Amino acid sequence: MPLSLSESTLSDLPNGVQGPGYDRSALTPGILHVGVGNFHRAHMAVYLDRLFATGQGRDWALVGAGVRPGDAAMRDRLKAQDWLTTVVELDPDGLSARVIGPMVDFVEIDTGQTVARMADPAIRIVSTTITEGGYYLRPDGGFDADHPDMVSDAAQPDAAKSVFGMILRALRLRQAAGVAPFTVMSCDNLPENGHVAKQTVTGLARLSDPEFADWIEANVAFPNSMVDCITPATSPREIDMVRDRFGIADAAPVVCEPFRQWVLEDDFPLGRQPLEVVGAEFVEDVAPYELMKLRMLNGGHAAIAYPSALLGHHFVHDAMADPLIRDWLLALERREVIPTLGSIPGVDYAAYLDTLVARFGNSAVGDTIPRLCLDGSNRQPKFILPTLADAMKADLPIQGLALEVALWCRYCAGTDEAGKVIPPNDDNAAELKRRALAARQEPGEFLANTAVFGDLGGSEAFARVFGGWLDRLWSAGTSATLQRYLDSGN
Repeated sequence: MPLSLSESTLSDLPNGVQGPGYDRSALTPGILHVGVGNFHRAHMAVYLDRLFATGQGRDWALVGAGVRPGDAAMRDRLKAQDWLTTVVELDPDGLSARVIGPMVDFVEIDTGQTVARMADPAIRIVSTTITEGGYYLRPDGGFDADHPDMVSDAAQPDAAKSVFGMILRALRLRQAAGVAPFTVMSCDNLPENGHVAKQTVTGLARLSDPEFADWIEANVAFPNSMVDCITPATSPREIDMVRDRFGIADAAPVVCEPFRQWVLEDDFPLGRQPLEVVGAEFVEDVAPYELMKLRMLNGGHAAIAYPSALLGHHFVHDAMADPLIRDWLLALERREVIPTLGSIPGVDYAAYLDTLVARFGNSAVGDTIPRLCLDGSNRQPKFILPTLADAMKADLPIQGLALEVALWCRYCAGTDEAGKVIPPNDDNAAELKRRALAARQEPGEFLANTAVFGDLGGSEAFARVFGGWLDRLWSAGTSATLQRYLDSGN
């Protein structure tokens, strides 16, 4: 019989499964975290679990919170097992499981209760994992003041629909009570996440009280951070695996890769947990680390996605086992991506690239090429085109970056090398397909999509290189075209 996970069964964990290495009754809360999903529990919660096991930081335990209906379901599952989670690390050399317990409570999904807990002086950090799309941004990256949630929260602050409305209400209560404001710490995977969170909080405040917005600007810290850990979704397959392989009945286990990274700006006026003890990095400026990740990891995913799809690969690890795909990734990163990055003290880009290759090739993770191909019209402008633009400004090579865009264009035409139809996976799929097919005769038709390419699409130098690669893809095929780039040495 599998072991039902709870505080009372921690002493009876099956052989090979580690439990919290500390007395959970000695923990006291210091962080309220909104968005208790898989990534949070694979990343931030693991760092805290490791920290508490060293005997340090035990006044920084987690209190969960949420704003969506799905958060209530997660709360119910975790409450039934005393807020414990089984984390399985997907190491290709052998899976390992650990039960972690840094969370000590999870607020009811209720605005009043969540605001009251945020206002508690014991809470010194309010952190968020609400996805990149949860920050009420316009397409240009500015604050979307016209979003119905923002309009509603500005008009009825006591009945806030968003986490940002709750944060504002809690900050007002703390200000009125003479309690210093908590730090707002975004843990979402978007550039300058602290600046984005600050923009949304202050933008919402200005809709009703510009003076309070000014007070927030002057008094509330919003540190930027860079987070990284590949964390697949939990399905019945993972729940069954944890039960059958490790003997634990966990209604909400997490599976993730063994690698994780967390780089934070050291801006915590009310103090912080000493996470550097367990591998987190505190720096003055996170931006160079974000740029490295965006261009090398996210851009690397984009680089392998489209040629792999065209060649019929389904799993990322299978694609990385194809020497042509692996060598293409290495050549592009070394020749054209890394040269656009400034130096970071203590960071070896070559070693980071080796780590990426190993991570992408991890068969235990089971990541898929269709996932990497998703939403190209939003991902290309974030992960590829800025690198291309910077390379052009610095008169650096762009052959491989232009080839990556040509591969995306060829993919958008809707069939792979074998003639198999590629299902649409972009909100703009119809427009992309129309332009991609037209680009067979007139390559500039694809680049004229200003919503994606902006001014870059008007560059004659870029258009010339892009057009040459696209013509070769259609005439010679993906494999021969990739080999041509590899053989060119530039």
